[in-house]
Amino acid sequence: MAGTKYIKLLGLVAGVAALNIIVLSPGLIGVDVGRNPLATAFGVTVPIVSALALFYGTYVWIFKLPVVMPVKQIKTHEDYVEALTSYGCIKALEGDITLALEQLNRMKKKNSTLLNVLNQRFDPSELSYKKFASVIREVEMLFYLNIRSILNRLHVFDESEFESIMSQKSTRLSRELLQEKTNVYNEYVSFVKSSLGTNEEILLKLDKLLLEISRLDDLELGDIENLACIQEIDSLIKQTKFYKQ
Repeated sequence: MAGTKYIKLLGLVAGVAALNIIVLSPGLIGVDVGRNPLATAFGVTVPIVSALALFYGTYVWIFKLPVVMPVKQIKTHEDYVEALTSYGCIKALEGDITLALEQLNRMKKKNSTLLNVLNQRFDPSELSYKKFASVIREVEMLFYLNIRSILNRLHVFDESEFESIMSQKSTRLSRELLQEKTNVYNEYVSFVKSSLGTNEEILLKLDKLLLEISRLDDLELGDIENLACIQEIDSLIKQTKFYKQ
């Protein structure tokens, strides 16, 4: 995600350079500074505005600290995306945050696809529709609960101390204390990766659920509870029923 900021800045630099070349090059517009007051004003204004645009872009994309949204205020899918994106500067977890954002995108798409398929197969008043819709809602809640838990960890993660510990620069600490601190930060990283793994499992189970629903023409509907994917999902939900953030 840090790379995206530099790409945006490079795009701005290229745009500003192209604008100045077009305006000031004799072979193009070629504003002749000094020819008359209007041309002079225009010719001087373009470089000044260009410099201000570069300054502002550099500040916003490189130096400005992102505003971190409090976890309690997060309500919508877009809120989760914004909150995760604000932690993209944590290099130690950059890959994990990128994966979490990808998972959010996939979750939104799968949820939309599942509901569309349900609406095509069943009437919303049918018990079958209500059962499937209920399972989808519960799994979605579990998915976002994992994202919320990740955000709670990211909020208290101190990257500078983590890097110091990992590089063994804290030479004034005893080996035992340094190992304890290492274990604590490894738990942060392990928790994030574990939550991402659980969410990947959830996405896989939703794929299985979508497959089961698409095959209902070839199966006797019977008891939905006996469908393998429903049992797997119910088991996953029960395992985390008393999960605490």
